[in-house]
Amino acid sequence: MKRPLVIAHRGASGDAPENTLAAYKKALDFGADGIEIDIHLSKDGRLIVCHDEKVDRTTDGKGLINDMTLREIKRLDAGSWYGEAYRGEKILVLEEVLDLLREKDILLNIELKNGIIPYRQLEEKVLQRIKDYRMKEKIIISSFNHTSLMKIKQLNQSIKTGVLYVAALVEPWEYAKKIKADALHPLFYNIRPELVRNCRQSSIDINTFVVNEAIELSLISKLGVSGIITNYPDRARRIIG
Repeated sequence: MKRPLVIAHRGASGDAPENTLAAYKKALDFGADGIEIDIHLSKDGRLIVCHDEKVDRTTDGKGLINDMTLREIKRLDAGSWYGEAYRGEKILVLEEVLDLLREKDILLNIELKNGIIPYRQLEEKVLQRIKDYRMKEKIIISSFNHTSLMKIKQLNQSIKTGVLYVAALVEPWEYAKKIKADALHPLFYNIRPELVRNCRQSSIDINTFVVNEAIELSLISKLGVSGIITNYPDRARRIIG
């Protein structure tokens, strides 16, 4: 059985401030097979890499990303909340992440955060950047907004998509086929042998989140999932191999 890919959740977010250059570089140093990031739109239409709709939790600023320009966002400190050693880390734009990874053999999982705030043309803007960087083969786009995933496929059928979900779905492999998704991205509590078996038979990948504890990493890696999304890619690589 092929070992699952180790995908660093917001970078190596257990060891560095999430979604920063420091977290991505640590993920690469730890041997991650992939990196997961989150995308919002700023007031001036830039693709901002941040998990929350607001900057309050992970920076020294306050407010909605959608109400701020890139210039205002770049003034914020996105590292010192995690530790003094990371003071001065900045919120990134998608292009900066693509610049970092474009020459590397690594998967990039782009999560579209257009659930609470419906960002206009987010899908088109992300697809354009992927085209500009010629990185289509290295990318999968995921979202809890499944309508957004359908729009991605309507715009470009060759881009891989992953269905994020938390509560158990009825025959999720059939649902993935219905919306032409390439993968399921379930919360790890949903992983069962029958789910893995049916996804394999349907040629649907499973990349499960967020698996951090050693016992869970060990158990889930043996069930045959395609990828494990974790805050601790170094721990996952040690346990999975």
